[in-house]
Amino acid sequence: MARPVIGIIGNHYLINDEYPTHAGGTMNSEAVAEVCGAVPMVIPADPRFVSVEDLLEICDGFLLTGGRPNVHPEEYGEAVTDAHGEFDRARDAIVLPLVRACVERGQPFFGVCRGFQEVNVAMGGTLFPEIRDLPGRLNHRMPPDGTLDEKFALRHIVTFAKNGRFHQLYGTREVMTNTLHGQGIKTPGKRIVIDGHAPDGTPEAIYVEGAPGFTLSVQWHPEYRAARDPVSRPLFEAFGAAVRKWAAGQRNVRLRSA
Repeated sequence: MARPVIGIIGNHYLINDEYPTHAGGTMNSEAVAEVCGAVPMVIPADPRFVSVEDLLEICDGFLLTGGRPNVHPEEYGEAVTDAHGEFDRARDAIVLPLVRACVERGQPFFGVCRGFQEVNVAMGGTLFPEIRDLPGRLNHRMPPDGTLDEKFALRHIVTFAKNGRFHQLYGTREVMTNTLHGQGIKTPGKRIVIDGHAPDGTPEAIYVEGAPGFTLSVQWHPEYRAARDPVSRPLFEAFGAAVRKWAAGQRNVRLRSA
């Protein structure tokens, strides 16, 4: 039986500062293939090339990846400031309606870093432009120097709500995670449940209340060494199981329609 397909949201990127591409980190593909047991497919997140309808039909689930550009503040009713950084309006135009469609259909998605923030904005929430500028908050950004291992090193605890979705998944209320983000949730969107926090109160784990499909999303980067990391692997295993269940159901629908 063919493996299910997980669409990996790609980011616009310039090779040598001049050649435009849509790129996806290899570690995302590794996590999808090795832990989810699915076919990784990098999506050019631009409405010139794909539509939400196309993606819902072709893919069984979606990995909403991290990325340097941020969600444009106009998407949550705020003005642009220098602190908001770079943007990718084409990705906004694809992913925000894609999230809403998946919530309605029950089609699984897993949001990571920017993807976590996209889920909140798609459901009507807002974002802080720079977490480290808030009183009492930690600097959650990627360390500017060091090896990849040092950049993705475990840096703080995430504490989950008692008996919440993440507590049930892990069987513990505390895990250690990396942290490589500048922005974060300001106000949660409609039906967004904040299920885990960093020690400074920054939201780190969410899901969509009442959604029929998998909607777990995290602010950290579990794709790094996902097959070997005890915190990352359960997330991708659970996501993979949800995607396989969706794919099997869709095959049955197609067989009944044939």
